[in-house]
Amino acid sequence: MIQHLQDTTVLHNGVKMPWLGLGVFQVEEGAELVQAVKAAIAHGYRSIDTAAIYQNEGGVGQAIREALDENNLTREELFITSKVWNADLGYESTLAAYETSLAKLGLEYLDLYLIHWPKAGKYNEAWRAMETLYKEGRVKAIGVSNFQIHHLEDVMNGGEIKPMVNQVELHPHLIQQDLLDFCQEQGIQLEAWSPLMQGQLLEHPVLQNIAAKHSKSVAQVILRWDLQRGIVTIPKSTKEHRIIENASVFDFELSAEDVALINGLNQNKRIGPDPDNFDF
Repeated sequence: MIQHLQDTTVLHNGVKMPWLGLGVFQVEEGAELVQAVKAAIAHGYRSIDTAAIYQNEGGVGQAIREALDENNLTREELFITSKVWNADLGYESTLAAYETSLAKLGLEYLDLYLIHWPKAGKYNEAWRAMETLYKEGRVKAIGVSNFQIHHLEDVMNGGEIKPMVNQVELHPHLIQQDLLDFCQEQGIQLEAWSPLMQGQLLEHPVLQNIAAKHSKSVAQVILRWDLQRGIVTIPKSTKEHRIIENASVFDFELSAEDVALINGLNQNKRIGPDPDNFDF
């Protein structure tokens, strides 16, 4: 049982990745972003997830530097993720995008670098660049985001290194069971973005009943459900009390019946794009 905010899963290359982190999608550069990241780190979070397309890597980097000083932490105690955007997919362009992200973040390396979307005809060359970065020791782990089973199979058939992580939209209306099963069989860590479905599930009666039984919030129940299914999760919030609440999921356990009820809410419903039809 995962028992602490700083508990980690071990990726197939031996790198340790926290089970729960802070996502900063749609958080603009500025004081709110900096304070949110700093609050998360001060309250025990060690994983921060950003991306080039979020246009907030500079603020995340500032927050990291300030948080390290204020909390007497070392860079090695944090796990920082970013992603290469579709426009930069390609061998040389992915290598250049990595350097740009590092510069904006003010870091010497990333713990995890992901291909953001499986843009057809582009991601294989980008994966070759990811393998180069990994072989050169520039990044601790490499992976993908929004990849479906056939995308993963394509990367594995054409590449030398298996992705270590696949970050996808995942919540009770999109439980991704087939993808989870495939990733677990292959030793690829599945990670959930938008685990709370941007707040759309917080009034759901089934989830409210389970939450009441455990004296927890619906958000806490959903995040606990992720963890018990072996899924890394990165809820986004800029409010300190929510950041604290989202991390208070290590003192209870859902029953098998609870998990089955939540699984039963699946509708294969996305709030983000369909990876097979996203061509930005």
